[in-house]
Amino acid sequence: MAGQRTQEQVKRDLEAEREQLAASVAELRGSLRQATNVGERLKGKLPALVGAAASAGFVFGGGIGATARFFARRSRER
Repeated sequence: MAGQRTQEQVKRDLEAEREQLAASVAELRGSLRQATNVGERLKGKLPALVGAAASAGFVFGGGIGATARFFARRSRER
């Protein structure tokens, strides 16, 4: 019976599959850790991000309208 494998062959094949799976899991963990390391990715861009966040907060907080009203009121008082 040429299609049958011995018990030792099956054990070796299973062990080889386990090793391949362990290596794949380790590789996946490493790439996942690298992909989710947001701090390292943003470290060089932090000043620009802070400026953008402050600008967005000013706009969404109504800063443009308040500033325009302030200057319009100032020009009417003169």
